[in-house]
Amino acid sequence: MSDYEVPAELLHWADGIDCAVTICDADYKIIYMNDRSRATFARHGDIIGHDLLGYHPPHAVETIKRLMAEGTSNAYTIEKNGQKKLIYQTPWRRDGKVAGLVELSMVLPPDMPHYIRG
Repeated sequence: MSDYEVPAELLHWADGIDCAVTICDADYKIIYMNDRSRATFARHGDIIGHDLLGYHPPHAVETIKRLMAEGTSNAYTIEKNGQKKLIYQTPWRRDGKVAGLVELSMVLPPDMPHYIRG
C-alpha cells in the first residue's frame, strides 16, 4: 500500500466517464455501477446487490465463472442499437486473490483508427 492519500473526488472517478463500469464481488453480487452502467440497465431497476449471473445468458455465465476461477480477462465487441461496443471483463484482486470482476463497456466510434506500432 502507498502512503499517498487518494483525493475524495477521485474515489468516484468512474461516475463521470463515458463508458459503463460494473463491478461484482467473488459471490457474483453486483457491488458497484457507475452512472453509465445504471443508465444501461435502468429497465431492470436498481440491481446493486443482485446476482450478476441472473442478467446473463447461459454461455456468458460459463465465461464469467471461468474468468473468476482462472483469474483471466476477456474482451470482445458487440453491436447493439447501431452502436459497436467493446466489452472488457477483468478480475480485481484483494491480497492476491480474485475478489470479483470489473466490466467496462464502451462505445467505439465507427471510424476508429487502428495503429500498428513497433
